[in-house]
Amino acid sequence: MRFQTTLVPGRLLRRYKRFLADVTLEDGREVVAHCANPGAMTGLNEAGMRVWLEPNDDPKKKLRFGWRLLELPNDHWAGIDTSVPNRVVREALDNKKIAALADYPNIRPEVKYGQSSRIDFLLTGTGLPDAYLEVKNVHLSRKVGLAEFPDSKTLRGAKHLRELADMRAQGHRAIMLYLVQRTDCTRFRLADDVDPAYAAAFDLATNAGVEVLCYDTEISTAGVEFGRQVEVLR
Repeated sequence: MRFQTTLVPGRLLRRYKRFLADVTLEDGREVVAHCANPGAMTGLNEAGMRVWLEPNDDPKKKLRFGWRLLELPNDHWAGIDTSVPNRVVREALDNKKIAALADYPNIRPEVKYGQSSRIDFLLTGTGLPDAYLEVKNVHLSRKVGLAEFPDSKTLRGAKHLRELADMRAQGHRAIMLYLVQRTDCTRFRLADDVDPAYAAAFDLATNAGVEVLCYDTEISTAGVEFGRQVEVLR
C-alpha cells in the first residue's frame, strides 16, 4: 500500500481527543493532524517523537494532515493509521501472499454478518467453504521484539471473536488475522492484562476452530507492505 502523497516529518507535541494530534513541522509550523487510531497508543504518543504526516488538499476533509508513521529507535517504524491494515491485507489477498487463503478466487469486503456486524473480508470459491476473515491492527509492544493486542479494552473485538466462532459452528472457515504495524517485533501474543474479556473470547473462539494468523509489515515513508508470518504465543 503506497501513500497517496509524499509524507512530511515533524515532532509530536501531543495527541488528544483520541483523533487529534498537534505536530511541529520542520519549517516551524504547528499543525493539527488527524490521528486515525482510537486505541491507547501506549508508548507511541509521547511528546517529542518524530512523526510523519500525509498532507492532503481534499476540500471534504477538515484537517490538511493525517498522521501515518512514527519513528522508533534503531531505524524501526510504527504505523499509526488503523485503516491501513485492511488495505494491506486486501493487496495481499489479491496477490495470493497469504498461503492459507490463496485458493480463494472471490474476495468481498465489508459483508454483513452476525449481529449488525460486517466482516472485513468474505472469501468464496467453488468447492471451498466460505471463509470469514477479520483483520486487527497491532502496534503495542511492551517487551523487546514482542507485539501485543489489544492496547485497550475492546468490547467490539470480543464480539467479533464470538461471531467468528458462530460462523465456524455453521460449517464455514473463520480466521482472525493480526497485522503488526511495527518493524521491531518478531513474535505476537494477547495482552491478557489489558483486556481479560478479550483473551477469554479468543480462547473460546480458537477452541471452537477459529484460525489465527499473524503477519508483520514492511514500513517506510513510501508505504506499508505485507510482510512475513509472525509466531503466535499463547
